[in-house]
Order: sequence, then structure tokens, then C-alpha cells
Amino acid sequence: MTESLTLGDRLRVARKTRKLSAAQLATKVAISPSYVQKLESGARKATPSLILALANALHFGPEVLTGQPYYGEPEAEDGVHAVVPELRRVLLCYDSPDDLDVPPRSLPVLASEIDQVSALRRDARYAPMGPLLPGIIAELTHVALSATGEEKAKAFWHLARAYRAVNSLAHKLGHHDLSNTALERVRWAADRSGDPLLQVTAGYLVAGAMLRQGAYASARRKLVGLRAELERLQPERSYTADALAVDGALLLKLAVTESRANDPDTASEYLREAEEVARMAGGRDSLAYEMSFGPTNIRIHNVHALIDVGDTEQALARLREWAPAGVREWEPPAATVGERSSHHHIDVAGAKLAVGDRSGAFGELQRARKIAPNHTRFHPSVRETVSTLLRLETHPSNELASFGNWAGISAN
Repeated sequence: MTESLTLGDRLRVARKTRKLSAAQLATKVAISPSYVQKLESGARKATPSLILALANALHFGPEVLTGQPYYGEPEAEDGVHAVVPELRRVLLCYDSPDDLDVPPRSLPVLASEIDQVSALRRDARYAPMGPLLPGIIAELTHVALSATGEEKAKAFWHLARAYRAVNSLAHKLGHHDLSNTALERVRWAADRSGDPLLQVTAGYLVAGAMLRQGAYASARRKLVGLRAELERLQPERSYTADALAVDGALLLKLAVTESRANDPDTASEYLREAEEVARMAGGRDSLAYEMSFGPTNIRIHNVHALIDVGDTEQALARLREWAPAGVREWEPPAATVGERSSHHHIDVAGAKLAVGDRSGAFGELQRARKIAPNHTRFHPSVRETVSTLLRLETHPSNELASFGNWAGISAN
């Protein structure tokens, strides 16, 4: 089974469900009625911020417009959703876990497996990661609840990382209720780890969820408060390398918040401040606290912010400006974590489609698929870009039609 409904189709149904005309909906989100009609016909592609604005105006969750979670042929091949019921169970029983058939393995062994899970999460390899999570979480929970002293704190520290992986998987696949539950479990475990930076990281993840729901003011207050807490933890701003990475990640999330709120000037200020923090950290890309902060991620966020406010031409100009000699456009280095790099190519695909570069847009999607196929296959923006490309091509190439089938999009 392939997906036949587009975001425009779902928008039209949602608008009629709420008994609103195109003009009435346009007034609520400060765009023109013709723009609403173009969105519904597929002639224009909505940015993430516009999708949130439309969903909020219609009093629906954004997943109603994006159609998540996606099943059909992608799920039949990857099976990534199959682990979700078991994850719901272990997260529900977080403080009273089921009995284990055998005693849990030692904490060093479990910690090594969490390192593997975290690497899979960063590279958006959800299909191999998902089945590992329920068992590891169950064992870590037993260890954390029964241990004492330093071992107890370490067990909760690694348990928070496992819950973070659940949050990523659930969010990317469109199971937003499970994602939110996982965030609460991250906070619960982080508070018991005794690690202040992990507690700030947990708050950062919660702010990201607020942002995804269009709660810009709440996300902004959360992030600003976390930065104040970080400064309190690091006297006289004598930040450690880890604290700099966490602070930089907070600044990048603030930049996204302001771009989503259509304040490009403030977003640019946060990006400049993030660049200064990166210089203080030695100008290197870092994975401290799994934050993926550094010059590469700053550039990715710079492009993302421009695309978010609709300045696609400037975003593409930046890629040409940053390109090394003999290369047409800058792209993240090969060492960049898969989730970040694939997300960049997905964003750029939408930008290129917006300026009429169909072949360039498809090329970006192909790069994203090569880097992180699970992430690409289930990303709402990919599905909308592929749907638009298929609609615009009178006779889609076999390559494009095959990509559409792979993503669960019919060429008919």
C-alpha cells in the first residue's frame, strides 16, 4: 500500500472539518487565501513553522497534517514500528518493572550497549536500534533501582541515554505521545543521576518538544532559563568543554526557536553567539552529551534558519559561499553524525524545490537516503517533496518513481 494523500489533501480535509473557508484559515495564520489554495493543491510546500501555524489554527496536532505515523510498504520492509508497543510497556513500568527471567548483566556491559545504541541514534539507524531498547531499558531499570551509591547514579545516567534514544525513535516515526513520555523518563533518570549537565540536557530535549508543538514562548523561556542555570553551575563562566558544548546546543535551539517565530534578526544573533562559543571550545565538532555541537552544526542551523523564514535563495547562496575550491556547494563532512547530515540534505531539497531546481532537490533526497535511510524514509518533508516532484513531472523517471515507491508515495 502506498500513501496517496498529501499534506494539501489533509489540510483541505482538516479545514472543512473545522468548517472554515480558505479565506478564514488564511486570516488566522496571516497568509493570503490564494496561498492556502496553493498549499492544498500542492503548488506550494509548507515550511515546518507554517505547518505548525496551520495545525494550531485548526486545533489539530501537526501529525494530522503530516499524516504521521506512516505505515504501508515502508513499515512492511523496515518493521521499525513493531517495537513501539513494547516500548510503551517498559516506559509505563519505569518505577515498577516486570521481573526478569535472568539477573541483569553488569553495569559496564549495559553501558557498552548504551554506547552502541547512542551511536545508532546519532546516525538515525532506527531499524537496528529499536529492538535493542526494551531489553536494555528493563535491565538498566533493575540495576538502577537496586544499586546504591555511585553505581546507582551511573545506572540512572545511562538509563537517561536509553530513554533519549526512545524519544528520538518515537519522534522521528511520528509516535508523539510516546516521545513525550520518553522525555519525562529522561528527566526522571537525569534527576537521579546527580549530573547537572545531564539535567540541563534533559531540559533542552523538552524545549525541543515544545518547539515542535509551536509553543515558541514556552521553548524560549525554557532555553533561556537553562542557560542561566548553566551559568550558575559554572562560576565566572569558566566553562568546561562539556559545558561549552551544552551551551552551544542551547544557543542553536534558541536560533531555531526565533526562526520558527519569524524573527530572523534574533535568530542570527544566537547563531553568532554560538560561533563564539565554538571558538572558545577550540573550533572543533563535539559529541559531548550527544549534542553534536561545533562549526558544522552551526552551518547546518544557519541554513535551516534561513529556510525556516522563507529565505531559500539566501540559504542556497550560503552553501555556494562556503564551498571549498572546485566544489559547487558546501555539505556536511563525512564524519558528521547521520541524523544531522541527512536532515541538512532534506532541508536543502525543499529549498531547491522552492526555487524550481527539481533535479537538485531529488539529488539532495538521494544523498539523505544514502546517509540515513530510516530517517529519510519516514520524514514528513521528504514525503511532501517527493509527492511534489512526482506531480510536477509528466513522465517521472524510473529513478524518481522508484524512490517514491520506497518512501511509500504512489506515482499515480
